[in-house]
Amino acid sequence: MTSKTYYSVSEVTQYIKSMLDTDSLLSNIYIQGELSNVKYHYSGHVYFTLKDPFAVIKGVMFKSNVNRLPFRLEDGLMVTVRGYISVYEPSGQYQIYADAMKKQGTGDLYEAFELLKAKLDKEGLFDPSKKKKPPLLPEKIAVVTSATGAVIRDIIHVLSRRFPNFHLILYPVHVQGKEASGEIARALRVINDKNLADVIILARGGGSIEELWPFNEELTARSIYESRIPVISAVGHETDFTIADFVA
Repeated sequence: MTSKTYYSVSEVTQYIKSMLDTDSLLSNIYIQGELSNVKYHYSGHVYFTLKDPFAVIKGVMFKSNVNRLPFRLEDGLMVTVRGYISVYEPSGQYQIYADAMKKQGTGDLYEAFELLKAKLDKEGLFDPSKKKKPPLLPEKIAVVTSATGAVIRDIIHVLSRRFPNFHLILYPVHVQGKEASGEIARALRVINDKNLADVIILARGGGSIEELWPFNEELTARSIYESRIPVISAVGHETDFTIADFVA
């Protein structure tokens, strides 16, 4: 390497932070967007993502400001956030430090979720009497999920303990993105047409409402409902709810 002046990661990050901190626009800015990935920390601080159709920005609101809010922050809310933009040095990430927030209404995805949920409920797709019960000791279990990652390993571990002699059929699909819902529907159809399993597990790990959206699409919901083979929804964490959960 040639002889020249080099800077440490900390020095570059501190320089960028100083540029943002002294910018008159960014020191007191109003940003409108949709809340996502809202996390209430035990400290009382709230972490969130603010997004529009084209970009996202991370954000934090400290406890003292959270306590002054007249509403609870939730995924899907359209809000106007007032605060300043700075860099959180340990992660090298710029974010908005919010000191005030005003609710505008519900975001597009949340509204779409509620509309489809109401529609399918009215049609009877959530009727408990129409749900297919899985057998107590299934011999063939199909898992529809990503071929890689912790989810499939966890499922195999749990199933191996509960059903030592079961036969696993893994049907790999995308579990997020535009193509995911179509792939899930096709997987359910093939497994039914070929009678490949006694029960189907539809699975993926947790994520934001955007990442879980294929499991909130009408095509996925109707494919689960029309499946002759019982479908178990194992999507997201315990706090995540999808349309697939209501149908399965």
